Amino acid sequence: METPDPDAGFDPAAEFTRHRRMLFTLAYEILGRAGEVEDVLQDSWLRWSAVDHDRVDNPRAYLARLVSRQALNRLRTVARLREDYVGPWLPEPIRTDGPDPAAELERSDELSVAMLLVLETLTPDERAVFVLHEAFGYPHPEIATALGKSPAAVRQLAHRARSHVQARRPRFTVSAGRARGLAEAFVTAATTGDLDSMVAMLAPDAVQLSDGGGKVSAARRPVRGRDKIARLLAGLATLPGLTYSAVTYNGLPGFEVRRDGLLDTIGLLQVVDRDGALMITDVYLVRNPDKLAHLG
Repeated sequence: METPDPDAGFDPAAEFTRHRRMLFTLAYEILGRAGEVEDVLQDSWLRWSAVDHDRVDNPRAYLARLVSRQALNRLRTVARLREDYVGPWLPEPIRTDGPDPAAELERSDELSVAMLLVLETLTPDERAVFVLHEAFGYPHPEIATALGKSPAAVRQLAHRARSHVQARRPRFTVSAGRARGLAEAFVTAATTGDLDSMVAMLAPDAVQLSDGGGKVSAARRPVRGRDKIARLLAGLATLPGLTYSAVTYNGLPGFEVRRDGLLDTIGLLQVVDRDGALMITDVYLVRNPDKLAHLG
């Protein structure tokens, strides 16, 4: 158990900073919204600064409870807004191949878009319990205290969430290096109009989701089938004023598209191994400017 050292003096700000990476990841897994996470951390810091720290035996556990409560409250609010969202919804991407904000993330392997989409199908309470227990290892009684529920209710929520996630969890993913190599070849094929190579790298049942939020042009329904996806992406790559660069967000390889220097789209590719052959099963295009704003 972590305890403050009275001789050294306890610095609340330093303690919050020391655990910030974990707290950011915790809130992001619950919310899937980077902008909301920063608000949650700010609210949590204000509450933490007002605490009687002499009565806190375990700062890490206390901060996790504080952040999870704030994130859950925010999630309940935004979950209602999702009902009116235009087109497919994708989480706000977080870059995981650079110093910042990638440094905030402790577990980028668990933050893939596919996994966050699975978590999005849970109720807010199920999602919070699943993240706290399965991802961060907090025991059910401690989660019950954090969320203001009985241990029995938390165990029931955990069982439902675990069963739901296990049935839908992404499978057969490959190492980051192998996935990145295929993604780079795919982007090269798209920007050079090599349709045959694009089709060969896409799974027959590949799906593309485009999140424009009703604010920019984007397909409002999933695009299914590798031929359709290849033609669509190859056509987009020919538009004037666009530049492409390889990136990694949420542990997935992909590309940034800039229009006249401004960030326009983030494309992410889910790569799996099917009987020894690498294939792209999912293409995620985030175009909603609100979801790109935190990336500058």
